[in-house]
Amino acid sequence: MILVIDTSSAFSALALLNLDGTMVAEDIGASGPGFDLPARFRELTDGRTVTKVAVAVGPGSFTGLRVGVSFGLGVAIGLRVPIATLRTLHLQAARSPEPALAVAEAGRGRVYYLAPGSEPALGEPAELPRRLPMVGWLRATTEEALLETGMRFRPESELRTFGAAAAIMLESAPEVAYGSLRLEYMQAFSTRA
Repeated sequence: MILVIDTSSAFSALALLNLDGTMVAEDIGASGPGFDLPARFRELTDGRTVTKVAVAVGPGSFTGLRVGVSFGLGVAIGLRVPIATLRTLHLQAARSPEPALAVAEAGRGRVYYLAPGSEPALGEPAELPRRLPMVGWLRATTEEALLETGMRFRPESELRTFGAAAAIMLESAPEVAYGSLRLEYMQAFSTRA
C-alpha cells in the first residue's frame, strides 16, 4: 500500500493506494489542530501494510507542510520504506481532467498558483490569470475573494479524487533519501518587526 499525505493547504488529505494506483481509501478535512493526523492514519490504514509513503512538499503553509512531511518521513523511516515527493500545486492540477489554474492557500488572502506550462507563483486574488477555471483547497474567505474578481472554480463533481490525482502524480514522482527531502517555500521570512 502507498500512503499519500498532503497537509500543505486549507484542507489536509490522506489517501491509501494499492501499488497499481487504485484508491483504497481517502480522508480529507480542514487543516489545523482538529486534523488528528496520527489517528486518521491509524484509521485509514486499519492494519494494512504500508510499503511506500508520498508527501506533498509545497508550496504551502509553513507549519502545515512540516506537520505532514515530518509525519510521513517518520512513518517511512519507521517502516523502512521509500518516500516520494509530490508538489502541492501539481497535485491539485492533476485533479482536473482539463487544463485548470491550480491554487493553494498562502495566507493573508494570498494564493499560490500554477497555470499550465508555467512555474508556481504567489499572488493576490486580482493578480491571478483569469482564462482558466481554478482547482484547489482554500479558506472560505480566500475563495470568496477570488470569486469576487470574476474567477470560477471547476465543480468538484468534475474533478478526480485526491487519491486518483495522487496516483497520476506517483507515476513520475521522485523517491528521495530520507535526509534529502526538501520543502518548497515561496515566501521569505524575516525576523524584523
